Amino acid sequence: MGLLNATLCQIRRDLTVALRRVHDTLTPVIFFAIVVSLFPLAVGPDKAMLAALAPGVVWVAALLATLLSLNRMFADDYADGSLEQLILAPQPLAVMVLAKVIAHWLLSGLPLVLISPLLALQLHLPESAYGALLASLALGTPVLSLLGAVGAALTLGLRGGGVLVSTLVLPLYTPVLIFGAGAVAQAASGQSIEAHLSLLAAFLVMALTLTPVATAAALRVSLD
Repeated sequence: MGLLNATLCQIRRDLTVALRRVHDTLTPVIFFAIVVSLFPLAVGPDKAMLAALAPGVVWVAALLATLLSLNRMFADDYADGSLEQLILAPQPLAVMVLAKVIAHWLLSGLPLVLISPLLALQLHLPESAYGALLASLALGTPVLSLLGAVGAALTLGLRGGGVLVSTLVLPLYTPVLIFGAGAVAQAASGQSIEAHLSLLAAFLVMALTLTPVATAAALRVSLD
């Protein structure tokens, strides 16, 4: 089997397995929607205040929603033994890891991107910032999945792995959070967002280059 076909098969397989457990797949999306929807009730109806806080609220909620699903990225394959078969496969493990990360983002990151404008409407985010919100999340959420894969691989099979994953990856998430929310805030105030989006794109390129290799190495260590 060619490398491209193997990658597509791995993505299709992960999507099929995940969609058989819809409640697990929908948990991050529901959490994201609940957090953003409840925030106006806690802060109050002041439109100016909600609009000012909207970029940070949406981005923090997206980050936390992504954390909810990280622990399952490799756990199910580890439990049923298919992860060992993946390591023994002739295809490079780093490419297979990238395929699993893509599947993870399609299930947990892409839905957050798609529903974010609807939720931002509740926070009275200016319409001029919707494009920046979509662009920043589209660039930032794959970085969250890629960095999270490293943490998930390092804590694979450990008791309390979910807490350990959060501890490991949260410091790495901080720059993405800052520049992602900053891009939306800049757009809302009518300023240029080119610098923020360029940095997010640079983070994405670096993560695509480095994290699959690091995750593959971490998986081998965890299974030894």
